[in-house]
Amino acid sequence: MSTKTIELVAAPKAPHFVGDGFRVHNFIPSGFRLDMERMSPFILLDYNSKFHFPPSEKPKGVGVHPHRGFETVTIAYKGKVQHHDSSGGGGIIEEGGVQWMTAASGVLHKEYHEEEFSKKGGDFQMVQLWVNLPAKDKMSKPKYQGFSNENINKYELEDDRGTIEVIAGHYKDVHGSAATFTPLNLLNAKIKAGAKADFSFPEHYNTALLVIEGQVNVNGSEKVPTDHFLLFENNGEDFVIEASEDAVVLVLSGEPINEPIAAQGPFVMNTKEELRQAMKDYGMGKFGYLEE
Repeated sequence: MSTKTIELVAAPKAPHFVGDGFRVHNFIPSGFRLDMERMSPFILLDYNSKFHFPPSEKPKGVGVHPHRGFETVTIAYKGKVQHHDSSGGGGIIEEGGVQWMTAASGVLHKEYHEEEFSKKGGDFQMVQLWVNLPAKDKMSKPKYQGFSNENINKYELEDDRGTIEVIAGHYKDVHGSAATFTPLNLLNAKIKAGAKADFSFPEHYNTALLVIEGQVNVNGSEKVPTDHFLLFENNGEDFVIEASEDAVVLVLSGEPINEPIAAQGPFVMNTKEELRQAMKDYGMGKFGYLEE
């Protein structure tokens, strides 16, 4: 058994709005130790910490915009999000659910507060991840995977001490619900106060935690409060999370995609020429059509 070393614990930066419906703290990419290359295959992490939206007749959100070259993963902790894209994917992400959209060769999409949630208002809490695609898959066909909480595979800790929701990858003998292009693990660890959960990932995987609720102690040495992000060094394989109080922790660990990254706005490719082509294709309407 070899224990992972903690590299840093990051407090949330000042929030900003994406559209008018997502008030987010950006953790990836942010700073030289949390850039796209260091965190690969996770190239963006925006966290909408718990925020109360008042009732609104017009749903708040983000209008039609393009993506190419990667996947977006949206995890709903509080509130509901509705999504539509030009490849025909879409639906409502209920509380506890996950949407996994593979933009790949290119889609237009829009995401916004679900209509009934908008009318009632309430607490809203989300994570959106961008997961990079390897060069061989960047121009593959777009697809959409949507999971209600009931359809996410789960591992139950002993003595009713908590649940590990396996969105992708695996935990112990439970395999994730989502299909991925490269090896990665995406888990929601819901741990009761005083309970522990142990994890093990290859040392070369980029591994990190985001504390969604509560406070946890990692490896018996580092207290990590709500809304904070922890990054492990690329050494060792194992770590333990102990909940100081009832906690929800997003655990992400993935094999780096060791390829050049060329990113501009909603496009993430391997070369500047591919970026220029993406912008040209978008301008020519090759990403399809989606009504505002």
